[in-house]
Amino acid sequence: MIDQLDRRRRMHDTEGTVPDTDEGNLPALRHRLARVARGRGLLDVAYRTVDSPVGALLLAGTDRGLVRVAYAEEGHEAVLARLASEISPRILRTPARLDAAARQLDEYFTGCRVRFGLPLDLRLAPGFRRDVLTRLPEIAYGGTASYLQVAAAAGRPRAARAVGTACAGNPLPIVLPCHRVVHRDGSLGNYLGGAETKRALLTLEATR
Repeated sequence: MIDQLDRRRRMHDTEGTVPDTDEGNLPALRHRLARVARGRGLLDVAYRTVDSPVGALLLAGTDRGLVRVAYAEEGHEAVLARLASEISPRILRTPARLDAAARQLDEYFTGCRVRFGLPLDLRLAPGFRRDVLTRLPEIAYGGTASYLQVAAAAGRPRAARAVGTACAGNPLPIVLPCHRVVHRDGSLGNYLGGAETKRALLTLEATR
């Protein structure tokens, strides 16, 4: 009995009056746990999923900003596992922390937004990859640029293949619009969300 009382007291002290799970209010419980974890410096990566015209998207963010947008084709569980390995295992589903990103993506898909205004965490894109990705928002909404053009803008005009590699590993697709990068002859090329997704995004932008 003493052990049970002690455990209950320690749970109360540790969680700060976390609600009982038998209340059946799991969203409130997750929110409370996230608040406690954040307050104690125990939450490094927050994530949520959102529906979109191109399928479910995984959004992940750190205290620096949005760090990952992932298509279902990439495997959301696999993406979370890589985030745990590359950033921190202290990951928690906390939708509210990504409300701004979710809202701006919704505005993009409904044609109300042509440029994103979010803090970004680019730690997953080091070196020349980052140079390439930060140039992508310069490509006009509804337009395209070739891999050679992006290479030149990034300061390495002969690095078209490296631009392709950077786009293929873009951790923030849509927000950093690698779908606007095409081959010199206008053909779409590969895309981490699939060729149909790339075509759908370009069509969406061209009809607004």
